[in-house]
Amino acid sequence: MNTKLTLNINQHIIEEAKTYAKENRVSLSKLIENYLHSLTKKDKEKSKVTPLVESLTGVIKLEDKDYKEEYIDYLEKKYK
Repeated sequence: MNTKLTLNINQHIIEEAKTYAKENRVSLSKLIENYLHSLTKKDKEKSKVTPLVESLTGVIKLEDKDYKEEYIDYLEKKYK
């Protein structure tokens, strides 16, 4: 169900948004609806991992090294 909404937005931003909407062949209303939907969807799905990332999990094996110590040694040598 669609509901009418009144917004107060800077005129320059409205003009830019109309131009963007026209170039992308979408109405300004649909553009704003999609944007608001993407904002609210992000919060709900923040912790989900994409299938690609899931498939890459564990691919890189790290050695049990103390990289912090190595970095400190590097910096000490560099700035002596």
